[in-house]
Amino acid sequence: MNFSNLFRTKSLSAVLREPDNPHDDIEPHKLKRHLGVWDLTAFGIAAIVGAGIFSTIGKASAAAGPAVILLFIGTAIACSFAAFAYAEFASLAPVSGSAYTYSYLTFGELFAWIIGWALIMEYAIGNIVVAISWSDYFTSLVNHATPWHIPEWLTTDFRTAHRHYDAVMPALSSGGNTLEALAANPDIGEVAVGGYLAWANAPQLGPLRLIFDAPALLINILITWLVYRGIKESRNASNIMVVIKLAIVLLVIAVGAFYVDTSNWSPFMPNGVAGILAGISSVFFAYIGFDAISTTAEECKNPQRDLPRGILSSIVICTILYIIIALVVTGMVSYKELNVGDPLAYVFEKIQGLRWLSGVIAVSAVVAMASVMLVFQLGQPRIWMSMSRDGLLPPAFARIHPRYQTPAFATLVTGLLVGVPLLFLDMSFVVDMCSVGTLFAFVLVCAGVLQLDRMQLPATAENETKFKTPYINAQFIIPLLFVGTIAAMAYYGKLGSVFNDGLHSIPIIIFFIVFAVLSVLSYLRRYSLIPVLGLLSCLYMMSQLGWSNWLGFSIWLLIGLAIYFGYGYTHSKLRQAQTQV
Repeated sequence: MNFSNLFRTKSLSAVLREPDNPHDDIEPHKLKRHLGVWDLTAFGIAAIVGAGIFSTIGKASAAAGPAVILLFIGTAIACSFAAFAYAEFASLAPVSGSAYTYSYLTFGELFAWIIGWALIMEYAIGNIVVAISWSDYFTSLVNHATPWHIPEWLTTDFRTAHRHYDAVMPALSSGGNTLEALAANPDIGEVAVGGYLAWANAPQLGPLRLIFDAPALLINILITWLVYRGIKESRNASNIMVVIKLAIVLLVIAVGAFYVDTSNWSPFMPNGVAGILAGISSVFFAYIGFDAISTTAEECKNPQRDLPRGILSSIVICTILYIIIALVVTGMVSYKELNVGDPLAYVFEKIQGLRWLSGVIAVSAVVAMASVMLVFQLGQPRIWMSMSRDGLLPPAFARIHPRYQTPAFATLVTGLLVGVPLLFLDMSFVVDMCSVGTLFAFVLVCAGVLQLDRMQLPATAENETKFKTPYINAQFIIPLLFVGTIAAMAYYGKLGSVFNDGLHSIPIIIFFIVFAVLSVLSYLRRYSLIPVLGLLSCLYMMSQLGWSNWLGFSIWLLIGLAIYFGYGYTHSKLRQAQTQV
């Protein structure tokens, strides 16, 4: 095996020829160009304003208090650094591969495969989280606003039901406890009782209990069908859903502002910096998805102009909405009450005369999270399509439907990849795993911009971009930032606690090693500041997600490498072309 081939990069001219290659018998049909800048911005808003603003914002607010807005601002800044990198690459290489293609251009085939494999966590596994959140809101809406009731065994996964049954059964067997009392007990809660009922009442097929999240499976099937049908249909559905949920969010802000009690903002940071950092995975999950815009490059009318605008404008719009919503929610009730799955609906349920708005929010949440699934379900098949074009996946993944002009087979596989795990995975597990995979992609894309600057591509019409990340010399800023960070930690006595925590210290140690290396390279090579800050901020957030998540992600990457060396390496078109030469 010639290991040098693993890091051979693809030329920009080869990347740009792929969508229009007339000799490619794998892809006899091309994607249709229907998308403009508003459509791209709407896709970004559709991806960002979803489970984060309707669900995970509650968990983050409960941990950080009103200071959760600082976490939203910090996370938005970090994502904006990465967004600049995505925008530059999208303008340079307007094809469907997103971070996979960008890594192939700058770091070579092995890194391209790794990032493509990691993106499965963002899009497919991320959709598992959104589908579960959608199911919770939909079930609550049906059970409380209609005469029908969805049985508990049809609204949860097997693993969660079993865990809750084991938690509730001892308390119920001890005597004197009823299910109603246990549901009102904060140590057990209504969710655990629901899981107990799911396990206790589930029909059995021999020794197997039939427990699955039917609404989550249903929305996954519907979204997969819509994405399969075509980009135009997906665009129209996304635009409608974005208008609806933006209208509801603005209504929540307008009405809720009159019920803000500023005393709820004190203390502003009740749990200190640790409380703020505890919400990183929840808040970061609220921002992922804007990068899915870049996967639609081959369906844009003017990708070099519109992709950067769509990516950056969606980040700005959503950040403003998140900050205002967080201020309203933490002002209406105490942050201590917000550790619930439906925080927006909850705060209005607490106010007499505004409970009608709680129902409206529940309806809009169903719409909002469906739009997130739509964008995620669009992104994954197009990355697989690009990987298949390069020979790293079987040819079926690159085939375009002759009528619908979509990567049909890849879309169906994506639906299965979301649907099957819904039967046994719970939200707490997949949120952190999804965040690790996404942050890893952001880190590599930011590093790719630094490598792109060093590659010094010739100035031709072929690679002339309409967007370039603004250059600010990081030569002295990054080294000073590194020295200042170490000095501050030493002054406040934090160095020992950070680096002497066994396996849990490994992620933060890796971060500081990278920080030190980048400080030296920034001084020697005069790196651009924005991509360096993007790399560091995303890697820092990654380090805060815990050793167990890094371990899980490492196992995921090892599985991906086994597939690559078992299939992708031997079928790589780039390697075969180099062998022939």
